[in-house]
Amino acid sequence: MAKVILKNVDKIYDNKAHVIKDVSIEIADKEFLVLVGPSGCGKSTLLRMIAGLEEITSGEILIGEKVVNNFSPKDRDIAMVFQNYALYPHMNVYENMAFGLKMRKFAKDEIENRVNEAAEILGLTNYLEHKPKHLSGGQRQRVALGRAIVRKPQVFLFDEPLSNLDAKLRVHMRTEIGKLHNRLQTTMIYVTHDQIEAMTMGDRIAVLYDGIVQQHDTPLNLYNDPDNLFVAGFIGSPAMNFVEGKIENSQIVIENIKIDIGKKIQTDKVIIGIRPEYFTIDEQNPHFLAEIEVIEPMGNEIFLYFELAGEQIVARASASHPVKVGDKTPFRMDVQNIKLFDAKTEKRIRI
Repeated sequence: MAKVILKNVDKIYDNKAHVIKDVSIEIADKEFLVLVGPSGCGKSTLLRMIAGLEEITSGEILIGEKVVNNFSPKDRDIAMVFQNYALYPHMNVYENMAFGLKMRKFAKDEIENRVNEAAEILGLTNYLEHKPKHLSGGQRQRVALGRAIVRKPQVFLFDEPLSNLDAKLRVHMRTEIGKLHNRLQTTMIYVTHDQIEAMTMGDRIAVLYDGIVQQHDTPLNLYNDPDNLFVAGFIGSPAMNFVEGKIENSQIVIENIKIDIGKKIQTDKVIIGIRPEYFTIDEQNPHFLAEIEVIEPMGNEIFLYFELAGEQIVARASASHPVKVGDKTPFRMDVQNIKLFDAKTEKRIRI
């Protein structure tokens, strides 16, 4: 068990591509940290730098109390689970899980104990004699996890391990990895592009964009209190709605709609953000009327799509509301949950 500290870490390739920019994060001992962001943001590169598979250009990486910048991957006491399972097809499950320990000259009894323990944790006891080709995708992923568990490392690193699984199995494996973390109580760093995966799995999430950590916090704080426009739009499904507006005399003005926020703000043009659940259908005191363009039934709720100030907006509503496509529907916004962002810098304006 160990904490991981990144201090002002940079990565610049020979072609001058600056892919990681002054990243500083401290991952506590036994914490589950998720690195999330769109493709090309640098999250996998950052993970590979922690693993020692990519050299860092500047800064420091500490695992435990040791600066590991010059340590080879095998000397960092980490175990990594990749997107592709990388199992040996000619070996059975037991041999795949035991291979790394054999290469490190562990005693036969110790290898057997570790493999059997990992197999029991992962529900693979009855599959130890099976070859990978006879396993499902989820079982292969468990074997890859088992190969990491038998190492008993200080830190587990996961590089999009569920992206090759179907949607239902991904949900199941998310739960399994969460249970695994609770059982092993080991530091885990997990990379994904899927913000739902990040929200449901992480103790904390670091959101990356263009090689920069935009914000790192608990899932709920990222959702409720984003620092900038990118984080607000990336975290949450459906995403936060955005429209351009301005501030006049303590009021938000969106086209001909005026909403009193009760405070004066020293800015003019703003971007107004509001999540779908903070629209309500209000016949008595609406802020505006909108024509419903699309309705998506989701079971106990519906998503209502309409246009506001030239932008496509989605609102959540109870499935019991008698709304039809084409209806002029009265909406009210929850003023307490409106987020404002500077139109130039895209940084949050807190009121």
